[in-house]
Formats: sequence, structure tokens, C-alpha cells
Amino acid sequence: MKILLVYPEYRETFWSFKYALKFISKKASFPPLGLLTIASMLPKEWDKKLVDMTTAKLSDRDIQWADYVFISAMSIQRESVKKVIAKCKRLGTKIVAGGPLFTTGYEDFEDVDHLVLNEAETTLPPFLEDLKEGHPKHIYTSDQWPDIKKTPTPLWELVDMKKYASMCIQYSRGCPFNCEFCDVTLLFGHKMRIKTKDQILAELESLYSQGWRGGVFIVDDNFIGNRGKLKKEVLPTMIDWMEKRKHPFSFSTQASINLSDDEELMKMMIQAGFDSVFIGIETPDEESLAECGKIQNKNRDLISCIKKIQRFGLQVQGGFIVGFDSDPPSIFETLISFIQKSGIVTAMVGLLNAPRGTKLYHRLVKKNRLLKNISGDNTDLSINFIPKMNYRSLIKGYKKILRTIYSPKNYYERILTLFRNFEPMQKKKSQFRLYHLGAFLKSIWLLGIRAKGRIYYWKLLFWTLFWRPQLLPLAVTYSIYGFHFHKIFRDY
Repeated sequence: MKILLVYPEYRETFWSFKYALKFISKKASFPPLGLLTIASMLPKEWDKKLVDMTTAKLSDRDIQWADYVFISAMSIQRESVKKVIAKCKRLGTKIVAGGPLFTTGYEDFEDVDHLVLNEAETTLPPFLEDLKEGHPKHIYTSDQWPDIKKTPTPLWELVDMKKYASMCIQYSRGCPFNCEFCDVTLLFGHKMRIKTKDQILAELESLYSQGWRGGVFIVDDNFIGNRGKLKKEVLPTMIDWMEKRKHPFSFSTQASINLSDDEELMKMMIQAGFDSVFIGIETPDEESLAECGKIQNKNRDLISCIKKIQRFGLQVQGGFIVGFDSDPPSIFETLISFIQKSGIVTAMVGLLNAPRGTKLYHRLVKKNRLLKNISGDNTDLSINFIPKMNYRSLIKGYKKILRTIYSPKNYYERILTLFRNFEPMQKKKSQFRLYHLGAFLKSIWLLGIRAKGRIYYWKLLFWTLFWRPQLLPLAVTYSIYGFHFHKIFRDY
């Protein structure tokens, strides 16, 4: 068999970092981990080729070469998916599709030959067996949560690592919480399923042996969902491996705010090489937190929790949402003030949307408030239900948040707020790359000379040089991020 694995493209978004990646001459932030894992589950003797459409074009020749085209996608890739399917149909190549987009909305893709839904550890083997016997079915689905201790190491040799800013691995699936708007538990369940320390070691070693040196994103929706195993087994193993390999990687991940409650865990994460963590803050409004079931964020001084994590040496990226039924008219000013005080530089503020199958989705269906499917880009002014707040007021307030927090003055001031509180652990410096120098020079030209907010760029650089010189690379990085965010929100 000849298998073409296709990852569809997506338009520029907050998280695409399209404009920032140009500074370091990279095409995309991360490779498609799901498809690379699927590739490792296919028979070894099959020929496999990956086309990541975020880094390369999909040609007719690629499709004609293949016996089957495997597509995996998220909702934000829907439009590209349709084009890929149409091209495969025109060329007569059969399609196998899976991933979140198809698992929650397979009814929208009648032209797909075979739908391998849910988690591939469960549904891919019966498809492959039926394919071998010559009678594959149209749909494969399961309500079982597979044991990911049996999940193989991704097939990294299919990837041109030079095109990416970071690599990625997965340690766990699931989340112990149950936020109303989130589809993580719908897709992966409440119970935390984790890989062994030996699996993680093998995956790190695989990346290392392929020549990767740099950032590694651990894609778990809640990395600290099982803190016991993490502290007893996985982090000590990572710490030991990183020390022996002289710190070739830096790690980032996603976690819940209760990370701030566990000082031992934060210290171990820092020692293992973690430097940033994304946390779903959502809102500082207690009634809205209660509405959406974000119990882990309730009855907390969220600013103090964030600053504590920062003091331990972890940069905090934050997710925020407006559009809850409980949001008061003052929520926009409240959120602006919160973000500025927190020192969260990378603050993703989105409009509330209801992914198909979530508790929020079902509640809105019952109340006849649902309008359409989500776009997958919760910063594109789309909302797929009738909000309680006046729609125009909601959009106006939302735009004001983005205009304000990503104005040069406020954005650079947030970086300084972080730097005054930030205490990164001293560790071995990462290896210098020529593109780092290129990025710095580009930032001087585009941000220090051409940009309207250049005074804030120079203020940050000189302040950092005088007071926190070890943070200069991070100051440049955040300045470049700001350039991307400004481009994304330039019309707001």
C-alpha cells in the first residue's frame, strides 16, 4: 500500500503565529502529531508520505501516487478539508478520514470513503483488518477509551523538521474537570490516561536522534491531571534525561490554575526544562465561572495564582472568553484590567462558542439558541448561538478588549509587568542558531524603525539590558509575537 497522510491548511489565526514565524524563516509552529502517530500504527512495509499543507502544497501527483489518502483535521481546517476531498474525488483516490472534525461532525462529509473516528488505537486496527480482507466499512467508531500505554512513537522521519518552530509529544489524554463549553472530555473522557515514563523517554530520544534541538510542546489538555505519577515517575525521568543530554529541549504545555497550589510540581517542571504553560483563565467574573462549570478557577485570587507561577519561572499564556450569559456590561473593562495586571503577555481572548456535543451545545439546542457550527477560530468575531447580551454590544466590547490589550503601549507594558515579577531558573543556555540573529535584526528594522510603536520596543530593550539582561532574548521574542498579534487584530 501507498499511503498519503494529509494535514489541511488553516487561515491565519491567533495561534498560527504566521507573521512571527517569518522572523525565524519557519513555515509552521508544530507538525501534525496525530497523523505522525497514525503513520506509526500502519504496517511497516507500506510506503508512507506526509503532506502538511501548512508547510507545502498538495499536488495532483501526490494524490495520484497514493492508494489511500488519510486526512486528519480540526474544525478550523474545514474549508481546506472540503477542497482536499474534492481533489481526491476528481483524481479517483479513496479517502480515510479521522480526527476531531470528523469525529464530532462526520455527517457533513458524505464523500469520504472511510471514516475512522474517535481514537485510532481503537478504531484503526479493525479498519486495517477489513482492508486486508477486502471489505472495509464506511464508518468505524467506538465508545471505549484506549490504553495509550500501547501508543507507538510518532514516525518523525516523515517530517522535515527545519520547517517547524517546535516539535510536540503527548503524555496524557483526558481532563478531570468538566467545563460546559469544552469538548476535551467529549473526545477523551474524564479519566486521565497516561503514558509510561519509558514511552516519554523513547519519544524524547526519538526527537533527539532525528537531530531536533529546541522547543517541544507537550500537547496534553491538562498536563497536571495526574500529579502523583507526574512527580513520582515522569518528571524525574525527564530531569535525568535532560541533564544527561545537556538540556537540548525546552518544554511548554497546558495546565489548570491549580498548578499554583503545588510548589514542588512547579519546581520539578522548571528543573525538567519547562518554561511556559497555557492556562484557561476564561473570566475573572465569579458568576460566569459558575455558569460554565469552571470550578477549579472559582473562589481564587486568580492574579495572585498567575504571579506565583510566574515567580517560579514559568511564563503564563492565558485563554479568556466573553459572551457568557452571566457576563455583566462591565466585563470588557474588567477583563482589560485583569489582563494588564496579570502580566500575561500572550492573552487569547475569544468569543464563547458551543462545539458540537458539549454540555453548552445541548443546553443551547434545548433553548433554541443555536445558530450554526463553530468556525474553530474563536477570535474571528463569529459566535454560533444567540447571546444573552445584545450582540452589537458584545462585539463592540470584544473588539475594544483586543484593540486595547494589543495596542503597542499596553502590550509592551504587559511584558515589563511580567519581567518585574519573573524569576527564571538559571540553566544551560540553549544553542545559538543563525536565524536567532536574523530574527533580532528583522525586529530592529520592522519594530524598532518602521513600526509606529517603536518607542515602546526600544524602551523594553533598554530596560531589559539594564535591569534583566538575561531576559533579552525573551524580550525580542515577545516583541515579535506582538507584531503577529497586531497583524491579526489590525482591523478591530
